[in-house]
Amino acid sequence: MPTSVTMPRLGESVTEGTVTRWLKQEGERVEADEPLLEVSTDKVDTEIPSPAAGILSRIVVGEDETAEVGSELAVIAGDGEDTGSSAPAPAQQAEAEAEPEPAAPVTPSTEKPVEEEAPAPQAASAPQAASAPSGGAAEGTEVKLPALGESVTEGTITRWLKQVGETVEADEPLVEVSTDKVDTELPSPVAGTLLEIKVAEDETAEVGAVLAIVGTPGSAPAAAPAPEPEKPAAAPAPQAPAPQQAPAPQQAPAPKVESAPAPKIESAPAPQVESAPAPAAVQSNGAGDAGYVTPLVRKLAAEKGVDLSTLSGTGVGGRIRKQDVIDAAEKAAAAAKPAPAPAASAEKAAPVAEKAKAEPSPLRGRTEKLTRIRATIARRMVESLQVSAQLTTVVEVDVTKIANLRNKAKADFQAKHGVKLTFLPFFALATVEALQQHPVVNSSIDVEAGTVTYHGAEHLGIAVDAPKGLVVPVIKDAGDLNLAGLSKRIADLADRTRNNKIGPDEIGGGTFTLTNTGSRGALFDTPIINQPQVGILGLGAVVKRPVIVNDPDLGEIIVPRSMVYLALSYDHRIVDGADAARFLGTLKERLEAGHFEADLGL
Repeated sequence: MPTSVTMPRLGESVTEGTVTRWLKQEGERVEADEPLLEVSTDKVDTEIPSPAAGILSRIVVGEDETAEVGSELAVIAGDGEDTGSSAPAPAQQAEAEAEPEPAAPVTPSTEKPVEEEAPAPQAASAPQAASAPSGGAAEGTEVKLPALGESVTEGTITRWLKQVGETVEADEPLVEVSTDKVDTELPSPVAGTLLEIKVAEDETAEVGAVLAIVGTPGSAPAAAPAPEPEKPAAAPAPQAPAPQQAPAPQQAPAPKVESAPAPKIESAPAPQVESAPAPAAVQSNGAGDAGYVTPLVRKLAAEKGVDLSTLSGTGVGGRIRKQDVIDAAEKAAAAAKPAPAPAASAEKAAPVAEKAKAEPSPLRGRTEKLTRIRATIARRMVESLQVSAQLTTVVEVDVTKIANLRNKAKADFQAKHGVKLTFLPFFALATVEALQQHPVVNSSIDVEAGTVTYHGAEHLGIAVDAPKGLVVPVIKDAGDLNLAGLSKRIADLADRTRNNKIGPDEIGGGTFTLTNTGSRGALFDTPIINQPQVGILGLGAVVKRPVIVNDPDLGEIIVPRSMVYLALSYDHRIVDGADAARFLGTLKERLEAGHFEADLGL
């Protein structure tokens, strides 16, 4: 029996998702739980697995199309079933039931009222009615700021992807919005023309506020006569066709070519058609201000060294997708492979001189506006220092036993669990165990109420160095996880945070934080507490150096050991120096003992 693949619920307030890529095509076989397609929502980008094994007999929703939660995306036929006759039957029935509802409100009901209301307030502008009979008034559909997180009340417009007068497709990204928790793009709710921008770039709007107005393409000229009250007779006639000609090359609508601009198409647009496409192709594909590129695509292009301005997007409106970048990187890699062999002898002398001097950063000498997340980090760090009495205690820990265990088990661990075995999960496991023994470090204080709350669970924040700034996703109930579970959660959160796929609800609610500054070689630092927590543990670099140890037979000897500094910053309003020392002592004892064999299956 054919199996229907439906759009799952990908968040509490998510009602629809956009299909960004089909990983399987019609006629191909797919296994149960094998990734079938990629879906993007306002909050997260994810892969949807196949609910059953079989043949992908029919794709109902194509790439770059949007579907509501619960709607059918595809049909999978079972082994031995007819992929041609059985699959379409349920899909057609679903479409037959669904079509009568959207058919009335989407196009006829929205366009007709616009045409009926337009003549009343704008009866004086007769030339406009003649030149744009299909359009109506400047009124249209409101684009509102949705709720982008449980505690998010406002957002800042970081970039408009479309300008007033430009056309936009339904569900095409329209504006980039930044909040305290996440940066995201808002799609247009309808197809049409961007008639008005109510909230400019770098301005902040509350949730539910109207950001812009999108109407029918013919409504764009209605906004132009407003600033022209001085020339009622002579000016309106030649100026009315002018704004109509700008969108004409983009959509090439038949009514606009027939109405009036016939002589102007011969005189002016002819040379513009030859000169405009070259820069337009570059700007619309990524690098220019008029281009639209998601943060994920920008990061991927930077990692793979792909110049976005050289790509032609395959998405809606020429949008560059992730697959476009991957294809370009593969082509570049394939073209570069044969080069090193013949040039090996000539490169022996040159590369030493070329690689010795690194290229200077393009940021040198520039002044830029702080991003919203950078401004938020700056504000919260200062507030943290102002609201709490912070100091740092540092201990040195011998992790030689852990290093030896890790070397023995890392190959089998990765094969079994699919993630690399780093030092961080060992520190995380020892930390949550120590927090259970010393709850004062896993607490929060309310000075005004005169209370302290000792948390009943360990929600461990992991500081991640993301491209847009420092982000701290949280492992909820970390105390219930073993070494393998922590390894998987850390790797998953770090990857999704760096690729801008982390959800707003996964960032808040931490009770204690780990920051691995040693990943960049730092021996230790004095981290700042993430409020309202009362402690944060900084992990230094694990380095091998000579250490004096006391051998039972030889006495004091010098041997190489793997050493690390652990720096605990704590709130002295509730955590005393002795409390911090006891917590670090428990942590040191657990790590130096190195009893993790059971977790590693050794």
